[in-house]
Amino acid sequence: MWTRQHKDRKTGRLIVPALTVLFLSYFGFHAYHGEFGIYSKYQLHARTAELQGKLDAIRAQRIDLERRVQLLHDGTLEKDMLDEQARKALNLSHADEITIMRPVNHAN
Repeated sequence: MWTRQHKDRKTGRLIVPALTVLFLSYFGFHAYHGEFGIYSKYQLHARTAELQGKLDAIRAQRIDLERRVQLLHDGTLEKDMLDEQARKALNLSHADEITIMRPVNHAN
C-alpha cells in the first residue's frame, strides 16, 4: 500500500480568487475606459452639446440668409435691398453719403 504525504499548501486556495480579481479588473477597466464605456459616454454627451450649439448657430444663419434671399425674389424685390447689395458688390457710394469703414469680422 502506497501512501502519499504532502504538505497542505495555502497557495492552492488563492488561485481561484486571484483569477477572479484579474478577470473582474480587466472587464471593469474596459467598462469604464473602453470605446463604449462610461467615460466615453460622458465625452459623447459633451460632443453632442457642442455640435448642437453649432447646429443652432448655423440654423439661425440659414434662416437669416433665407429671409434675405426671399427679399430678392421676383415680385417682392425691394429697391433698398437691391441698392444695398449692388453698392456692397461694387464698393460704391453716392457723393452725398458718409461712408463708415468697419473691420471685417472673420469669426464666422
